[in-house]
Amino acid sequence: MPSDTSVKAPSVHETVDASPYAKPSYRGYVLGLLMLVYAFNFIDRQLLVILQEPIKAEMGLSDTHLGLLSGFAFAVFYVICGIPIARWADRGVRRNIISLSIVIWSLMTAISGTTQNFIQLLLARIGVGVGEAGASPPAHSMISDIFPPEKRATALSLYSAGLYIGILAGFLLGGWINEAFGWRTAFMVVGLPGVLLAFVVFTTVKEPARGWSQKVQAEAASPPFTQALKLLWSRRAFRHLALGAGLQAFVSYGLGNWMPSYFWRTFGAEGTDTIGYGELATWLGFSAGLAGAVGTLLGGYITDRLAKIDQRWYLWLPAASLFTLLPVSWLALTSENVYTALILSFVPSILGAVYLGPLLAVTHGMVGLRMRALSSAIFFFVLNLIGLGLGPTIIGMVSDYLAPQLGTESLRQALIYVITCAGGWGAIHMLLATRTLREDLAKAPA
Repeated sequence: MPSDTSVKAPSVHETVDASPYAKPSYRGYVLGLLMLVYAFNFIDRQLLVILQEPIKAEMGLSDTHLGLLSGFAFAVFYVICGIPIARWADRGVRRNIISLSIVIWSLMTAISGTTQNFIQLLLARIGVGVGEAGASPPAHSMISDIFPPEKRATALSLYSAGLYIGILAGFLLGGWINEAFGWRTAFMVVGLPGVLLAFVVFTTVKEPARGWSQKVQAEAASPPFTQALKLLWSRRAFRHLALGAGLQAFVSYGLGNWMPSYFWRTFGAEGTDTIGYGELATWLGFSAGLAGAVGTLLGGYITDRLAKIDQRWYLWLPAASLFTLLPVSWLALTSENVYTALILSFVPSILGAVYLGPLLAVTHGMVGLRMRALSSAIFFFVLNLIGLGLGPTIIGMVSDYLAPQLGTESLRQALIYVITCAGGWGAIHMLLATRTLREDLAKAPA
């Protein structure tokens, strides 16, 4: 994408005192608005997850098809587009990039409701992925410019809470609109309001100076992608934490994308109990959304404070949370009572959300001011390719493989086997990252 030449990004020397970001209220407003952007991002993304059972029934899809729609096909274009967009964000006006991205993914979400077959829906979801790739890297970069290092994990966690607000809203809206009007209406009703949000961002958010919170001037030009990649790859802690984050996301996306189908097949109209689609969406929306928001806020808040004692807490806490969620997930997946299983599912949602703010803060702490958007894109490239790309897809493939022998039990067993292996592996990588974390943070360029 071309760089923006119509608006000049402000200089930190020009705006240390005059910047609107000198006012805490404006910093809070922009952070809150960016969090809302991220919520809309995930409303549109997660809508497919809660609607995949009626879509599967109408279009005659397999679990592998569903895994590709919500996982691999979406993730590949999301991560590939994320790199050039992040490069653009490190040079251009980040507010404009975010506004344009919102318009693209909102329109493609609405178009999803008009599709007639798997290929058409796949292309629409690819369009959503391309649009959504332009949200987080520029938003992360802006937040790190607005908030100083000692508050950065908390701020990034507040932003990341939008993810779980979006899941909550997407599940509630998708579930109840589907029950009343069908899944096609849900896509169109939820997608189009994003255009209004894009207008609000474009007209009310000011582009912050690079390095404003640290009162330092960023280098005039952003470094090339290869330089940023080489720098991050040279940090052993980053290599381990990125793999750990990817495997954590594998667990989170695997559970998040397949739990609606698991509960519907096990306890819904096709299963052994009776629960309506709207009621199921409400339960899962609050467990995945509200509990997830609590987890990500606690993760940033606690690690910002514990890191004053030892910076390794940025990784120790996410590792401990990932280890702990595995046995609780197993209990939820083996419960024979729908409400017991739904209540238990709140705990993995809280624990699985702890990691994002701390790991992002550590990643930004390893790079220079004009590498932050690009470092976020590289971090999310690994996270989403492993987590979003492989998690739902592999679970769907394993479920299809086990279906001839296990029938409706195949999805339950696929979730248990795959999640346990990925979760334990990811926690080990996070612990390995602590071995060189302090040394790698100390090497960060200005």
